[in-house]
Amino acid sequence: MLVLSRQRDETIMIGDDVEITVVDIRGDKVRIGIEAPARIAVHRKEVYQAIREENERAARVESDQLDGLAQRLRVIHPDGAKSAPGLGKGNAHATPVRSNRPNEGTNTSADGRRRA
Repeated sequence: MLVLSRQRDETIMIGDDVEITVVDIRGDKVRIGIEAPARIAVHRKEVYQAIREENERAARVESDQLDGLAQRLRVIHPDGAKSAPGLGKGNAHATPVRSNRPNEGTNTSADGRRRA
């Protein structure tokens, strides 16, 4: 740990972007001001630890929660094919296969007339 001495209104630089200034000294309390870019989170250590613990707790998923989620997401069709819920049989978002032959797969004949 680097230990520096500073008096009131003196500043410490961390890199090019972070300034720490001693704003006030009252008894055994030192007030500091921190200037840092918005991309750098600045917290008291106890707040940082609480945020970190909560994020770790939120990221943990129990296996029974995953099993329940998998059951809700799984749709099995009579032919055994699986798809996402709400798509019905097959994949409604599949891209149709196109032929290189003119008008194949359309309701129009080669001469432009509509087929029955």
